[in-house]
Amino acid sequence: MPAVRHASFAPHAAPDTRLLILGSLPGARSLVARQYYAHPTNQFWRLLGEVVGMPLAALAYDDRLAALREARVGLWDVIRTAERRTSSDSDIREADPHDLAALVATLPDLRIVAFNGGKAAAIGRQQLPAPKGVTLIDLPSSSAANTRGYAAKLEEWRALRDTLTD
Repeated sequence: MPAVRHASFAPHAAPDTRLLILGSLPGARSLVARQYYAHPTNQFWRLLGEVVGMPLAALAYDDRLAALREARVGLWDVIRTAERRTSSDSDIREADPHDLAALVATLPDLRIVAFNGGKAAAIGRQQLPAPKGVTLIDLPSSSAANTRGYAAKLEEWRALRDTLTD
């Protein structure tokens, strides 16, 4: 199967965002659905639901985004476009990154940038040296391809909760 160039979505972030979660590049199902983390086996919405204290996975997509907006959580990807044959991060080639620093500069309340998985962290940390007053954190990937158990992932993801409290 030949590699195809894919593009990510626009950022979902508001000026009062406190927590920005950055993935690598949407997978095939997400691209078709035009929704972040659309694959049913991806644990993202369950994990983040635990962080914000809402059952995000049970909500319709637009309601999920509204709940994140209310919780002051933003989403985006570190890669603007890349070539890929499959949805696997290990298959990403010729990545063209987003200007993460430009987005972060528009978020004065930002406290933490969390990278969802190793590929996002590797690319994102190159593009975004630790901004003043903002903590960068690497999270285990929410993808089912990451065979680490849900409970182990959740333990690290829950550390984000403090970011959202006043």
